[in-house]
Amino acid sequence: MASRKRWTPEESRTAALQAARSLLIETGPQSVTLKAVAGRIGRTHANLLHHFGSASGLQKELARHLAETVCESIRDAVRATRAGLGSPREVVDLAFDAFDKEGAGALASWMILTGNEDALSPIVETIHQLVDEIAQDEATHTGEAMRVHEDTLALVLMAMGDALIGSALARSLGLPETAARDRAQRMLESSIAAFNQLA
Repeated sequence: MASRKRWTPEESRTAALQAARSLLIETGPQSVTLKAVAGRIGRTHANLLHHFGSASGLQKELARHLAETVCESIRDAVRATRAGLGSPREVVDLAFDAFDKEGAGALASWMILTGNEDALSPIVETIHQLVDEIAQDEATHTGEAMRVHEDTLALVLMAMGDALIGSALARSLGLPETAARDRAQRMLESSIAAFNQLA
């Protein structure tokens, strides 16, 4: 039997988080267990216990990893939009995809249902940091920083809700499946137009 490559602690954690993210997307949050992740990366359950302490610790780190990845993408899209290279729809799609295709909505719901609400803290903290960073640029206009916070709250809640019941609800209301994304796009376009009038 060939010996396994020795990983640094950081390599082991990174591999585990990537495997956990793949499991989340492929089979849902209930499959993100220490045993499943260990099997996916060819490590032992004890190895992952050492790094994360428990399944909830792994899920909390996965939430942080997802939030950081998503927020970095959103940050880049916001900067591109401000430079005239992107659009509000790109920001909307990134946020909605994070909660839907990337599994953040399912993970958040699973954590709440299993009583692991504190594992959502990394998502909330990372989004808060992103919003504060974006709002600093708007601070020259009274009230604009607060508007950024309000828009972000609405965008995240819309993305989360859409990931959980958006398609079914839109169908039942006779609306296209993109209705929530379209609404979020109009919200951001309206905010940008209001900001440009002040500039």
